[in-house]
Amino acid sequence: MNYGEYIWQSPHWPGWKYDLSALAEPLASVSRTQGMLLGRLADIGMALRDEACLFALTEDVIQTSAIEGETLQAASVRSSVARRLGVDIGALAPVDRHVDGVVDMVLDATNNAAAPLTIERLLGWHAALFPTGYSGLSRIHVGRWRDDSMGPMQVISGSIGREKVHFEAPPADRLPAEINVFLAWLNDARANHPHLLRAGLGHLWFVTLHPFDDGNGRIARAIGDLLLARADGSTQRFYSLSAQIQRERNAYYDVLERTQKGDMDVTRWLQWFLATLLKAVEQAHGALDQVLSKAKFWQQASTIPMNERQIKVLNRLLDGYEGKLTTSKWAALAKCSNDTALRDITGLLQQGVLHKSTAGGRSTSYEVNRKMLATPLPLPQP
Repeated sequence: MNYGEYIWQSPHWPGWKYDLSALAEPLASVSRTQGMLLGRLADIGMALRDEACLFALTEDVIQTSAIEGETLQAASVRSSVARRLGVDIGALAPVDRHVDGVVDMVLDATNNAAAPLTIERLLGWHAALFPTGYSGLSRIHVGRWRDDSMGPMQVISGSIGREKVHFEAPPADRLPAEINVFLAWLNDARANHPHLLRAGLGHLWFVTLHPFDDGNGRIARAIGDLLLARADGSTQRFYSLSAQIQRERNAYYDVLERTQKGDMDVTRWLQWFLATLLKAVEQAHGALDQVLSKAKFWQQASTIPMNERQIKVLNRLLDGYEGKLTTSKWAALAKCSNDTALRDITGLLQQGVLHKSTAGGRSTSYEVNRKMLATPLPLPQP
């Protein structure tokens, strides 16, 4: 029977249903891959685990914003996360209040995952996301629920006059009661769903309520991360679900819309969620490879004299600098003249740390000597 266009209009809302037998294998695959990742992390020192956590959290902050079409500077995000984790990354980049706000929310969700999620905490996250009281050029209600004074909350695409409504959220006057039910479920220690499924349900439930003028997607993903941290039993994050959602952004919005216009059986959403989570954990293995490769590089380079500029730029390269490294780009990264940049590069070429790139182009470019990344050396233990 059709009770309404949206899932929250069902008389059975929010009585989630799903086919556990259809989810058993995806659940097992995610748990197995998580176990393999944690096993690898157990074999390395604390400093390298911190570096892997810094990598994952930086990516999470950048990509949860990118899903909403917002671009954050990687260096600023990395510096903000490093400050809060107490990880030494050398010179810190300038950070603005907006970047700090997103970082504060993500870290509070994961580092304090065991603490109850309260209305006060949710409102604090929202205020952190919008420190100026504006979303773009629009003034919004910050740190409080939407009031629908401008009409119902709708997710719309398309140009003016040709809009398509993808979703309409519950009326604002229902929010206080709806939020209380949601938080009571989320904070109930007697888990009535497998932990990984609770993360998917919490994400879906909150984004369906859509209680704020803006920022609902980012907060929903933070809630998912909080529930994943509870499932892992760890405050350190080594994978980024938001980064994988960004890679599959169109599919994310598609499955979300279909689920929000469906009935209370959310098996298909949970299948998509688990498949995406699996890919996120698999991606983390590659990120860990990069962290270990960086550590091996600095072990190899420990006897090579370098100045602060050389160390700074090499760290940027090892952290995944995109594009070709030319003399002028070195100068910009190190904040020095082109002549000084050329001297820095020449010294590293002579030491075999860098070599000229074989890729074509009008300007000579340089790469880290891959041999220094590939030689396996024993890693320091905690």
